[in-house]
Amino acid sequence: MSKELLNAYFKENSLVKQHLDSYNKFVEGGMQEIIDRIGVIKPTIEGFELQLGRIRLDKPKVIEADGSQRAVLPSEARSRNLTYSAPIFLEIIPVYNGVEKKMFSEVFIGELPVMVKSKLCHLDNMAEDELAASREDPNDPGGYFIINGSERVLTSIEDLAPNRIMTTFEKDKKLVTSKVFSTRHGFRARSAVERTLEGMLYCVFPASPKDLGFVPVLRALGIEKNASIFSEFINDEQIRNDLLLNMEPDETKTSDTALDYVGKKAAPGQTEEYRKKRAEVLLDTYLLPHIGTDPADRPAKAKYLCKMCERAILVATKRIPADDKDHYANKRIKLTGDLMEELFRYAFQFLVKDVSYQAGRADARGRRLAVQTLVRPDALSDRIRYSMATGNWIAGQTGISQLLDRTSFLSSMSHLRRVVSPLSRKHPHFKARDLHGTHWGKICPNESPEGPSCALVKNMSLFCEISTGEKEEDVEQALYKFGVLQNSQ
Repeated sequence: MSKELLNAYFKENSLVKQHLDSYNKFVEGGMQEIIDRIGVIKPTIEGFELQLGRIRLDKPKVIEADGSQRAVLPSEARSRNLTYSAPIFLEIIPVYNGVEKKMFSEVFIGELPVMVKSKLCHLDNMAEDELAASREDPNDPGGYFIINGSERVLTSIEDLAPNRIMTTFEKDKKLVTSKVFSTRHGFRARSAVERTLEGMLYCVFPASPKDLGFVPVLRALGIEKNASIFSEFINDEQIRNDLLLNMEPDETKTSDTALDYVGKKAAPGQTEEYRKKRAEVLLDTYLLPHIGTDPADRPAKAKYLCKMCERAILVATKRIPADDKDHYANKRIKLTGDLMEELFRYAFQFLVKDVSYQAGRADARGRRLAVQTLVRPDALSDRIRYSMATGNWIAGQTGISQLLDRTSFLSSMSHLRRVVSPLSRKHPHFKARDLHGTHWGKICPNESPEGPSCALVKNMSLFCEISTGEKEEDVEQALYKFGVLQNSQ
């Protein structure tokens, strides 16, 4: 019976389904989102800009020495040491003083490595006899890339869930931290509210000055009166005592003086106008960016900080338990699509800078600003190919792209279903290496290497599936439809 169930399951589902789904989602929507977010390239030329439109990808091709183009299959890419990649075309419309010039708007901007058996691949939906005729193994599930003739796989990375409050004891239980890995459009900022043993509260976020008081930050975000601050918390004596303790040494009474307090710590010795401007930039850009980066989002940020502070006090007084970082509900897996999205965003931003530079240079020399001559496709392709070939990813990550283990069919499947933790191999991390109860049905309890990587390198269990995720905005809108109030606690 179990054999029949296994056969039935694997007829419908591939062992590398999570990689294929994630990559297809990136190709179908992720790339266009990155381009839409940039929208316009504005070179340093008065009255001239370039509008970015639709992106289009062809099936994998090879350009021969004589300049001719033709389709290429994975088997040929392997034997000729080619990169199995698809050309990317982007609609770029030059705008002169507000007037669009739609001539040859689609431009070749580079190449994207194609995952074998994905929707872009020639092998997609091929029958077994067609696969055999294409010199491919019909049992090969795909899910990997071919870079310079080598088969490479992007390993899935396990990380703490973004945009979620985690409250834990730190520094030998001398500090309680409510932290959020606030993530927005690829930018990740660790924002936290810390409570000391004495009950003092501090705010910590990227580029923030040391010992930044919690109450002045709330005032700077728009909650000025003490009564308004108390109203954001539940009615509890311990919370009230902690807030009063932090309000006593605080000299800021208005939003304006609170901004100056933050500015004095962030930019000491500068003029008052510059200090306030610097404080506003810090609070809008680096504090909880997932809520928003506009001044209008400050009240929502203040409410969110109050919720974080409330959690920290309740955990410190042992009214609620601390969060378990090793619980799998608090983890997320970065699949191939997420990793490719990070890489494409980085490479495309470099292309945008390069186009601006080329346009400025052409204008200075008095040349005609033709879009085709401004775009250098190598600027995008080289960066993507380098990371895929070496495994050196953005933000200093290494070992992301690895040579596919072809020792046997089982070793290949194991490699394609591997999940790696970003924690350092040198430190003990006993708790992170332990088998957790929530691994049941998700992570194999046996398959893990011995030595320093033990239990930091894991493998998905046989029937485990990973969803590719939904947009947070869609979930929010659905909740509002069901009657959840936007400003509710």
